[in-house]
Parts: sequence; structure tokens; C-alpha cells
Amino acid sequence: MAELHELSARELLQGYRARRFSPVEATRAVLAHIERWEPHLHATWLLRPDAALEQARASEARWLRGAPCGVLDGVPATLKDNIATAGDPTPLGTAATDLAPAPQDAPPAARLREAGAVLVAKTTMPDFGMLSSGLSSFHALARNPWDLSKGPGGSSSGAGAAAAAGYGPLHVGTDIGGSLRLPASWCGIFTLKPSLGRVPIDPPYTGRAAGPMTRSVADAALMMQVLSQPDTRDSMGLPAQAIDWDGYAAGPETLRGLRFGLLLDAGCGLPVQPEVRAAVQAAARTLEQAGATIVPMQPFLTRAMLDGMDHFWRMRSYMDLRTLAPQQQARVLPFIRDWAMSAAALDGPQVYEASQQFHATRVATVRACAPFDYVLSPVAPITAFTAELPSPTNDPLRPLEHIAFTVPFNMSEQPAASVNCGYSGAGLPIGLQIAGQRFDDLGVLRVAHAYEQLRGPQRPWPTPPTA
Repeated sequence: MAELHELSARELLQGYRARRFSPVEATRAVLAHIERWEPHLHATWLLRPDAALEQARASEARWLRGAPCGVLDGVPATLKDNIATAGDPTPLGTAATDLAPAPQDAPPAARLREAGAVLVAKTTMPDFGMLSSGLSSFHALARNPWDLSKGPGGSSSGAGAAAAAGYGPLHVGTDIGGSLRLPASWCGIFTLKPSLGRVPIDPPYTGRAAGPMTRSVADAALMMQVLSQPDTRDSMGLPAQAIDWDGYAAGPETLRGLRFGLLLDAGCGLPVQPEVRAAVQAAARTLEQAGATIVPMQPFLTRAMLDGMDHFWRMRSYMDLRTLAPQQQARVLPFIRDWAMSAAALDGPQVYEASQQFHATRVATVRACAPFDYVLSPVAPITAFTAELPSPTNDPLRPLEHIAFTVPFNMSEQPAASVNCGYSGAGLPIGLQIAGQRFDDLGVLRVAHAYEQLRGPQRPWPTPPTA
């Protein structure tokens, strides 16, 4: 049998039910594994073994009574830094934040606690979540377990690294332009960016979603049972809906007759590396051989759209930084500070035109996807880049060149997943993006699960350095 820290959430729950092992044993195994990895990865914050074991002992007592409190009772989990937990600071990845304790759990944290998950740690992120990198002015530099010279992506940096390294089976991240899918792609794990409002979040914001980060579709579907429960604090939350999340498990036969668009050119941004293109094309052929129809798509995102969103986000961050005292501004990561302050010269009409590009992106994305059941594409045009860089371009005036495949689906509110579809010659993971029509979160999980079955086992997960 695999070691306890390697088991999926579903395998752990089966073991608890059969009394083959306990939540305390599983949590101890995960904590020991984190201890081996963490000096190299820097994926966690607020790692508190005593608190985790206290939760595990309470879970163990419930299982011994035959009365688990929820579907995740006793399963180790982590939450991203920016998902508030009661009594803890929420630094948002930046040294500029006042470390005041949060008055209550944010919705994803509340749902995990209610379901009995053992909250082992928070995970690291870059300043304000505005980088696809593990670089932060507050946290230590996060690294990628597949290659420690590379970053895990971001902004759910620590969560991606933690999932790949085996810090327990369940992790929650957030995504406003690719921050779930990019680290999932670069760390070789699975994630679902849900339809906007499917997973309540606080504070809500246009395009912002929380979602599961796991090693398999099965565990992500299990998490969605919990995370998708309604919460009135999310003003963009969807109405409560009974979804059979266990319906994800349909086999490859579910692909027959489905029509997939294949998008290999985002329309702007970095060019797609040949190895990434080849891996995505191979995945499309796999689905086609199972009975799907694959249709090439023309690019629909424009340079004006990508730049407009960038400029509006710069202005938003500029206005946020202006509220900070000078000594706080000086603590912000220089790349983020330079990026935000570059908006100072934008006038009212320019900001208005920039703001309109969110809607233009939404319209273009929905129109382009309308003829298809699902759309396939790379998650990122490149594999993981050097850990010390804030972005692949290392240029605050060209910061979003790698998100052209992911950001459209934030603006269109469509669900989009990342599932591993191969590796580069250097052994770096490559992610396949599967996007569905709005609200078809379960359908995206079904397609991703069918592809997982057709793809077969992944390469062995990385192990901690021995020296």
C-alpha cells in the first residue's frame, strides 16, 4: 500500500471507515512529509502541527463513535493565504499588510471546517496575488517540486507545490486570471476554476473564483460537494443547486459525440512552445480516438483586450497602494510596485476604455465557445520558468503575456480545468485546459476524468531531496 501521505482523500476516508488507520496517523504522516519537503519548497505559512493534531484527534473520536461530521472528516487540507481563517492574519502575500486577525472564516474555510477537514496549514502566494510566481515580499520564495530551480506558478503558488509534493490530498486556491490553472499546469496536478459564483468567496470580485487543487479529478469532485455549498456573503454567488458531483465518474464513453474546439493560438501573448503544443495536440487526438469531434478554433483574444485588463488592474492596484503609508508602500515587492505605479499617468478616458475590455473579452469568449460542448487549449504557452522571476517576461510593462489562454474564462464566467497531459523533455509538467459552457462544472469534471482514464498513470510524483 502507498504511504499515508500519498493516499487520496477517498482512500483515506475508506481507511478511516474500515479502521485500518486513523486521522491522527494520516495527519502525522502528512506533517512528517511536509517537514522533509518544506525547507526546499517554502509552500506553507501558519504550519501548526499541534493544532492540526488536535483537529485530527477530534476527528478520530468521531470516527470511533461511527459519527463523522462531514464528507471530509479527518482529511488533511490546506487553504491559500488570502482565504481568511478566524483569528489568523491574512497577509495577502505582502509585507505591506497589517497582520490583524480575521474576525471569521471566509466561505471556503468555513465549509472545510464544517466537513471535518484537518486544516494543516495556509499556503503561500505572491504580493496581492498579482503574479503567476511564488515570489513574495512576505513569504519565502516558493519552488516547484519537479525542479527546484523553477517556480510553481501563481498566485496559488504554495497550493500547487503542496499538492504536487504530497502535503495531503486537498488544497484550496483562488483564480482571477489563471491563478489556479497555471500552478496546476506547472506542478502537474488537477484543478477546476468553477463557474463564477459556484464556490462562494469573500470578498467577491469580477472574475475571481476559489477552487480545489488536487492530484486527481476524483478528489476535486469530492471537494466540490463541500465548497459549492451556498454562503450569503458572496454577492455573486449562484443559487443553491443540487449537483450530483459523484457523477464525475463517467467513463470514456461519455466523450462520444461531443464537439470540442481546439485552440492552439490565444491571439496574443507569448508564443506556444513546441513541446506544449505537441502535448495538447496529443491529448486532443486521444479524445478524438474515443469518439469526440475535434474542430480547430481561430484565436479570439486581442492585444487590446489583454492590455486593457492589465491597465485596469494596474489602476486598481495603484489606488490600493495610494492608501498605504510610505513605509508600507516601500515593503511591496518592487515588481508589483513598479507595475501599479505605472498607472499614475492614465487619465479618465483611458481607464474607462481599459475597463470595457473585460466585457469585450467576455463577449468574444462566449461567442467563440458557443459552437462547442468544450474547448481544449494549453493552460500556459510555456512550461515552468525560473523561480526567482516575478513573471516569464520579467517586465512590469508586459506582465500578463502568459495568461492569454486562461483569463478569458474568468471574464466569461465559464468553468475551466487544468489536467496534466504530458511533460517537456526536461521533465516539466504540461497542462491541458478544458473549458465548458457556463454552469457546466460537472461536465468539465466528467471530461477531465475521462481523459485521466485514457491518459493512464502519470509519472511518479517527485520526492524530497535526500541531502
